[in-house]
Amino acid sequence: MISLCLPPTPLLPKTLISRHCSLSLSPLNSHLPKQLSYPPLSLSSFRFHSSCSSLDTSIPVIEFEEIVEQDWSFIDPNNENTKQEIDHKTNLITSAGGIGPNSRVLVSLGTEDFVDQLVSSSSFKLLLVVHYSLFLLAGIKEKYDSVKCWQGELVEVPEKWAPFDTVFLCYLPALNFSLDQIFGTLAGCCSPGARVVISYSQGREIVEQQRQQHPDLVTSDLPDKFTLEKVAADHSFQITKFVDEPTFYLAVLKFRRDENNTV
Repeated sequence: MISLCLPPTPLLPKTLISRHCSLSLSPLNSHLPKQLSYPPLSLSSFRFHSSCSSLDTSIPVIEFEEIVEQDWSFIDPNNENTKQEIDHKTNLITSAGGIGPNSRVLVSLGTEDFVDQLVSSSSFKLLLVVHYSLFLLAGIKEKYDSVKCWQGELVEVPEKWAPFDTVFLCYLPALNFSLDQIFGTLAGCCSPGARVVISYSQGREIVEQQRQQHPDLVTSDLPDKFTLEKVAADHSFQITKFVDEPTFYLAVLKFRRDENNTV
């Protein structure tokens, strides 16, 4: 625990104070590695005291658990890509989602730049960003108040935002669940005909390097077409587009489900 003696108006970073009530945080993920477990940021996370032994008794003390924040900047496009190349690849990814004005969109582990381009280029009914990084979500919320943010696991996203018409899985190798579990979750929260876009603008080779450099965060590789097709079909998803190049990965799948929830 960390104890801080603060004036009546806490001088914590603006992104954590002015927006913390707008961020949706999952319960403490005890099943995750310690470095990926974040305590929820809510009023129950703080303990207020009416006095501080070393300061004036009118100044409250706030105690809160330390937030362990991992550096996710390695996901960002590297210097080998020009801005024009990055924008082009991002446009290919966002356009694959088939987003319309009434679309409900989920973005998993997207970079802040990806969210920026998605917001500027698309019209939608709802946008939910899911990420492990509380600080990345706070930055997004600071810029886009209407965007919903959820800190935690994709498989634990509350049902209140479903069903989704488009799901972007921007960095599948860092999700802490099997491909079967992920598609099982998506089958339960996607609308009929929904699109799932699995992508990484830097491609498979970079992911393999990142898995060696960050084994605690990158726990799998990007799936090949045969594996993806087999697992997806078990949950009523069908591949409609697949690109697996050394410097670009894109898989688009459509949710095939009729009124009886069968293929």
